[in-house]
Amino acid sequence: MHSQNHWGGTFDIDGAEDDQSRNMDIDRGALQHQHQLDETQQSWLLGPPEAKKKDRYVDLGCVVVKRKLLWWMLWAVLGAFVLIGVPIIIAKNIPKKKHHAPPPDKYTDALHKALLFFNAQKSGKLPKNNGIPWRGNSGMKDGADLPDVKGGLVGGYYDAGDNIKFHFPMAFSMTLLSWSVVEYADRYKAIGEYDHVRELIKWGTDYLLLTFNSSASTINKLYSQVGTAKINGSTPDDHYCWNRPEDMAYPRPVQQASAAPDLGGEVAAALASASIVFRDNAAYSKKLVRGAATVYKFARANGKRTPYSRGNPAIEYYYNSTSYWDEFMWSASWMYYATGNNSYISFATDPRLPKNAKAYFNILDFSVFSWDNKLPGATLLLSRLRMFLNPGYPYEESLMGYHNVTSMNMCMYFPKFNAFNFTKGGLAQFNHGQGQALQYAVANSFLAALYADYMESVNVPGWYCGPNFMTVDDLRSFAKSQLNYILGDNPMKMSYVVGYGKKYPKRLHHRGASTPKNGIKYSCTGGNKWRDSKKADPHVLTGAMVGGPDKNDKFKDARISYAQNEPTLVGNAGLVAALVAITNSGRGTGVGAVDKNTMFSAVPPMFPAAPPPPATWKP
Repeated sequence: MHSQNHWGGTFDIDGAEDDQSRNMDIDRGALQHQHQLDETQQSWLLGPPEAKKKDRYVDLGCVVVKRKLLWWMLWAVLGAFVLIGVPIIIAKNIPKKKHHAPPPDKYTDALHKALLFFNAQKSGKLPKNNGIPWRGNSGMKDGADLPDVKGGLVGGYYDAGDNIKFHFPMAFSMTLLSWSVVEYADRYKAIGEYDHVRELIKWGTDYLLLTFNSSASTINKLYSQVGTAKINGSTPDDHYCWNRPEDMAYPRPVQQASAAPDLGGEVAAALASASIVFRDNAAYSKKLVRGAATVYKFARANGKRTPYSRGNPAIEYYYNSTSYWDEFMWSASWMYYATGNNSYISFATDPRLPKNAKAYFNILDFSVFSWDNKLPGATLLLSRLRMFLNPGYPYEESLMGYHNVTSMNMCMYFPKFNAFNFTKGGLAQFNHGQGQALQYAVANSFLAALYADYMESVNVPGWYCGPNFMTVDDLRSFAKSQLNYILGDNPMKMSYVVGYGKKYPKRLHHRGASTPKNGIKYSCTGGNKWRDSKKADPHVLTGAMVGGPDKNDKFKDARISYAQNEPTLVGNAGLVAALVAITNSGRGTGVGAVDKNTMFSAVPPMFPAAPPPPATWKP
């Protein structure tokens, strides 16, 4: 291949001329004086100069880049993928060890059992999945002769070891259960009891809606009890007879009240609190709110301020109400949380209400939360409003007063301040050594644990009891000490919750648990053989918390000892609430101390956001 001749003609040389040139002498001097050839001369000898390589470009549309640079970029991306992406893909595909939730603590184990007690106490037509094989349908004719209640007063719960349905403590029990769900729904979900506890609440509220005309806006009476028991009676009734609920064949009269500020207030609180629990069921929640508003209006009616139990021997001896101002404060608080209607919070914070309720009188027994005294629960509910929403004027003065009372109530829980006696084993004597000590211990342990969670939720480490700074951990320690005592850390070294632990009561003052389901329908007094038997109950009343030991930590596991060995609906409601408040199960799964928002979803956005709380509260 030859270079092109830029000058014309041919590069071929005649052969003769070529031979002649070979014979020519070489001019050696010319060789010694070589000079740099110019460009034209170089072209004669070397042909044309090499063409310079031009850079190639790639048009990417919005920008033009060198092809070489583009290749470098592509190789860089590929290298990064190999160095970074591949290890990530490999890491993601390596089988991972599953991180399971921590095992349930003893409080959760006890909670599972405590809820089952409510299944065993159900009256009416039982669902197939009730889970208590020795229970069946009962009380199917309760209230059947009432002309204004279609189908009668069927359903609800038996109160204790007898077969009476006391509506006052039953309503309080439903309020307690609902409160615990409102605050700790995520914990119930974490331990698998959320649907169960809601079903138990609905069983109670469905029944309470039957006790008055819940579809009306105004009522003039409220049914207060089904069944009766005469003191030292000799005719068949719920105390004289020892029968399983399924075998009742004696009269069960229904009590009614034309004035019931206390009972009406408690039923309103139960329905209102449950309406918050069931907000995911709009129709049912509205039904509960509507019923709550009706019975609240009845409770607050002028001229009808006589306690529901006054003058009624069928009630007075068992669940006598000593006041109704606490129910007014309690129910108004729940009505406000359920509806957001400012008339309720205006009434709850009216300075005349705590005066009438003697909330600021520093009366020792008024600091004890119970079925008969709602003041500690009401002041804590209203303190919640101040701590989380801080509504300010015109409510701040009253809310601050309630908050101070709550803090002082909590101070009284500690043995160091000598407000209440404690047994040598550590059980608080909130009812001054009388029977059923445990129901008071658990109800107030719930408040203590809940207040600790409230403070923790707003980043407050504690509060002052006089010069003594008490922490949220101190409150939880108190609550735990009472629950630990009940679950076996006591001088008797036994659990007071049936079915929990290795040693627990086995001879309960309870008709259903003590009488075998053997196909025999015992007569009214025919069941006395089981009441008087020294043998263990044929049916285990799982989860039942009994009344508890005496002031000397002594306990007699005898069926005749109703003060110590009879479980109650109120007692177990407090136990459930305290257990879910103190358990660690669910705390490590993203669950907050309490659900601050659930309660306020109906509250109007009229309140400013709460300012950052101080480091401590000093009432």
